[in-house]
Amino acid sequence: MIQDTVTVGLGDRSYDILVGTGLLQRAGELIRPALRRPKTFVVTDENVAALHLDGFRSALAAAGIEAGVHVLPAGEQTKSFRHLEELIGAMLDARLERRDRVIALGGGVIGDLTGFAASILRRGIGFIQVPTTLLSQVDSSVGGKTGINTRQGKNLVGTFHQPALVLADTGVLDTLPRRELGAGYAEVLKYGLIRDAAFFQWLEAHGAEVLAGDPAARAHAVATSCRAKADVVAADEFETGERALLNLGHTFGHALEAETGYGERLLHGEGVAIGMVLAFELSARLGLCDPQAPATVRRHLRLLDLPASPADIPGPPLDARRLIGHMAQDKKVKDGRITFVLARGIGDAFLTSDVDTADVEAMLTDALQTA
Repeated sequence: MIQDTVTVGLGDRSYDILVGTGLLQRAGELIRPALRRPKTFVVTDENVAALHLDGFRSALAAAGIEAGVHVLPAGEQTKSFRHLEELIGAMLDARLERRDRVIALGGGVIGDLTGFAASILRRGIGFIQVPTTLLSQVDSSVGGKTGINTRQGKNLVGTFHQPALVLADTGVLDTLPRRELGAGYAEVLKYGLIRDAAFFQWLEAHGAEVLAGDPAARAHAVATSCRAKADVVAADEFETGERALLNLGHTFGHALEAETGYGERLLHGEGVAIGMVLAFELSARLGLCDPQAPATVRRHLRLLDLPASPADIPGPPLDARRLIGHMAQDKKVKDGRITFVLARGIGDAFLTSDVDTADVEAMLTDALQTA
């Protein structure tokens, strides 16, 4: 059942995000109008394939759609040059034409990698996002950012390549481990912290229901998040200004991911959760927001059993200077200065490059010692 439709308004490249339950079972009828011919190619990972691939292919076949498949390993390590080359080879072997569209069935890793491969194959073919995690439904599947990781950092190689359609089946979130749901919830929370204090208040009241699996709460959270991102993307598709606000928590989070090796030690959404607290901590230290704001964000995360401090990350302690070194590789660095998303309060984020590195290091040093 389609419970909401969000349109990303980009002129002749506009596309819909369909939010609801049972959409994978209806995938054929929903996707067929977006295909130029009844042929496609599905990219997924081993975990998603075991849960959803057979049913998804059956739904495509019921609509007369022929679908090749390529299954990749699960995990952030798959966003690499090696797997990009493997995927492009598989697409070429499938004889995909320039007018065809491929389908990314999976989380953010599969969506980012598939979108990047599609953007460079035959100088660009179309693709469709079918995100299967909360994080990818509210963030990475929307807006056209694609890419892979390198040893220098996360998402430093990629393109802007908008999908033709997004199917966000909130019913498949029931198959996710609690930790994966929590990681996705951090990206939902982000939209309330950036410029929607009312949504943050709604999450304070209903966030536990979103994580517990309440269908109405999940659909509302996903649709509200997608609508917020769609508005920003329509206004600033290539991140020359306002869209960078969507990186709240990401400059810190990406540094934490890089330092911990992009693995199970710290999931992307967990890094963002911690990063958002750090952004509010830095804002408070600089006198930009109420000193209680960081505690409010931290308390909400703690109530939902989400990490809220670098000290919550298992394993050996991290080093503030090494984290700053990772941040210096961030895509938002301009003229050697790191651009931060900071806040004047909950629901009032802004961009600035006017931050002394010494202040960042002092804040990180304290945060690394305090759970």
